[in-house]
Amino acid sequence: MTSDKLQSLRIPAEAKNRSQRTVWIIFLVVGLAAAIALYLAWPRESDNVRTTGDKAALAAKERKDTPKPAAAPTPSASPAPAARVESDPGGVLLTVSGYIIARERIELSPRFMGTVVWIGVKKGDAVTNGQVVVHLDDAEYRARQRETEGRLATARATLEKAQVQYERVKLLATASIESRQMEDDMRLNVAAANAATKEIEGSLEWINTYIQWCTIRSPINGVVLEKLVDPNELVTPQSFGGTRGPSTALIAVADLQDLQVEIDLNEADVAKASLGQKCRISPEAYPDRVYEGYVAEKAPEANRQKGTLQVKVQIVKPDNFLTPELSAKVDFLKGASEVPAERR
Repeated sequence: MTSDKLQSLRIPAEAKNRSQRTVWIIFLVVGLAAAIALYLAWPRESDNVRTTGDKAALAAKERKDTPKPAAAPTPSASPAPAARVESDPGGVLLTVSGYIIARERIELSPRFMGTVVWIGVKKGDAVTNGQVVVHLDDAEYRARQRETEGRLATARATLEKAQVQYERVKLLATASIESRQMEDDMRLNVAAANAATKEIEGSLEWINTYIQWCTIRSPINGVVLEKLVDPNELVTPQSFGGTRGPSTALIAVADLQDLQVEIDLNEADVAKASLGQKCRISPEAYPDRVYEGYVAEKAPEANRQKGTLQVKVQIVKPDNFLTPELSAKVDFLKGASEVPAERR
């Protein structure tokens, strides 16, 4: 390649300098656009006047086009539902949530260690007072019963023999044929035989009591809340610890016609609840159902950690819609009268 050709490929020095005019034109256009946008976005008083006027005109038009509502019916035309407690919303002092509980939940436990041979109820079954619900194995106690009955028969025969001997010696002593000492010995033999007989009779009663305890009955009319054992399981009134130890209870029963709502009341609201105060209960599961109630119990001691006091509200007429351990809302009403003592 010749020097002439190389010289033709070189860029002249004046061509290496970029023109600054184009850059300044771009900056000028961008700055002008920003100034116009800022001017248009700046709020002005005329905009507020125009907006207010438009809103007023629109509201006037809506009032003109809206028809007048019909006259409301008188309160006597639509009576309130019978299940709802009539009360002015302004008469509510306090509204608190709690849990529905059975006033008495009874867990039937055995009085001694034994084996379940039969259980005649399941969860949800209705039971009556005195109904047999569980049988424990009583074979051992039946055997002891027969043994003790045999001992008692022997003791009674011994007592009868001692009485016959005493009567005979007594006659001989009266005729001065036997001594007074012999008469006293026979009389003491009768007393000893009588004491032994009573002791064995007591043992027999003890065994019969255990046999009766092997048949477990419901103490109330209610519903089985839990079935805690099955046939052939070992049960005991004491817990030996561990997760797989012997069961300590057989079934749990409660009267579902005697329900309460258990509430933890904050310290600041304790003064708003008093014994006998009327309440309105609404279960969360059935918010359209409302029940009457009253404050039946206030705990004598507060919970320091929670800063609460436990209050129990008695439900006057519970029905099948209410289930223990479901949550419920309780309204404490103003101007509540005292509930009669027989309903507490």
